[in-house]
Amino acid sequence: MKTSGILLPIFSLPSSYGIGCFSKEAYDFVDFLSEAGQQYWQILPLGTIGAGNSPYLSFSSYAGSTYYIDLEQLQEDGLLTESELADYKEENTGKVDYETVRASRRKLLRKAYFRFFPTKDYEEFKEKNDPWLSEYVRYMKKRKKDSGGYFRFCQYYFQKQWLALKAYANQKGIKIIGDLPFYVALEGTAFEHHKELFKVNEEGEPKVVGGCPPDAFAEDGQVWSNPVYDWEYHKETEYRWWMNRLGYSFLLYDVLRLDHFRGFDEYFEIPAQDETAVNGHWEKGPGQDFFEVMREKLGNKEVIAEDLGFLTPSVFKLLEDTGYPGMKVLEFAFGAWDDSIYLPHKYEENCVVYTGTHDNDTVVGWYETMSEDDKTFLEHYLSHSTIERTGQIHLDLISLALESRGNTVIIPLQDYLGLGSEARINTPSTVGDNWEWRVKEEQLDDELKELIRNLTVKYRTISETNCKREALEKEKEETK
Repeated sequence: MKTSGILLPIFSLPSSYGIGCFSKEAYDFVDFLSEAGQQYWQILPLGTIGAGNSPYLSFSSYAGSTYYIDLEQLQEDGLLTESELADYKEENTGKVDYETVRASRRKLLRKAYFRFFPTKDYEEFKEKNDPWLSEYVRYMKKRKKDSGGYFRFCQYYFQKQWLALKAYANQKGIKIIGDLPFYVALEGTAFEHHKELFKVNEEGEPKVVGGCPPDAFAEDGQVWSNPVYDWEYHKETEYRWWMNRLGYSFLLYDVLRLDHFRGFDEYFEIPAQDETAVNGHWEKGPGQDFFEVMREKLGNKEVIAEDLGFLTPSVFKLLEDTGYPGMKVLEFAFGAWDDSIYLPHKYEENCVVYTGTHDNDTVVGWYETMSEDDKTFLEHYLSHSTIERTGQIHLDLISLALESRGNTVIIPLQDYLGLGSEARINTPSTVGDNWEWRVKEEQLDDELKELIRNLTVKYRTISETNCKREALEKEKEETK
């Protein structure tokens, strides 16, 4: 059966305290998804928010962002007062002000911690999560003037509230799609406590870092700060660190998007002292062996392979061998002089179709910056498709995605709303104005819900009918 969902980061939810969190509004959004006929809610990483406010540069592969803790639930538990919360309530301006959020969360969470009396549930949480929690606490105590108990308290409430929200979503028939960054941050618990996992010199500093080779878009390539894995060591340990990391991720999410999937096949490493990627080179990753161990240790899990960008035959082979669905992004499809693999008529059923991702502009913003040749080609393609034209580019592309033969379709909420570049989540390789957009509660109205449901039902039926017809035609050809 064809399935669909919506991409919306937790921080983009409505709330009264400056940033989306595990609040009543999050539960309301789950209800919205269910009533709109969706099966998935895709979010971004839930980890501690690092440099540039990016959720992809977390201090820890396990610890969650304290920004997402719902303060009103702390009030219900008697740890904060109504008047204390009133001082920090603010109107949703459509943007996250991280500086204000940092200051307010720290003050309120410290007050809540000093009033907290450890419970049996809390002690069980500490014992069960001690392997990663102790490392995280030691790391944070060096950098923040707080006790270890405070950091444990915050992680306890983060996990407790998130798992309750996830359970509610599952009860409503909504699966959570999470996101696992491939690399970890240089400044983080994994690199500080486990140098053996990475390619380091005798001083424990990275010998090489990750990045991308030079290309038409960046003549010097890209140099990232991430330390590079010592895959030989990981293989000797049957990928124990990775299996623990993945196992915890599947506690938090129902489906996991593996970021930078091609890194499991080949990864690009650059001498750590270099300022450009010119002297970098490709190295083989763990390949299919990694995923065979993963199935042996963790069982069959639902995974989406982030396979965007330049792909080699060996990456396609790894994707085929794993059986994981890859990603198809419509915004990559319509170059006038490019026979793109992202054109919908080329999709296989085992894929996840997006209009765009968190790293893309919204459909409306993307269309406004297209060349006239590309717009002409897009119009030509749409005119020969079987979708019902709406006169609105965002709805036409959503219809095209829903009608495609891809088994799953995920649409960013901004595209259903028809918003422009002001609602873009992230512009890669830039700093500032990223990871800030928030939806307002009044935008999630019955009209939008009905629009999403109607388009989903209409094109799910058409798509499934088309797939059955194609299967019958193929069967006839094979029996001739």
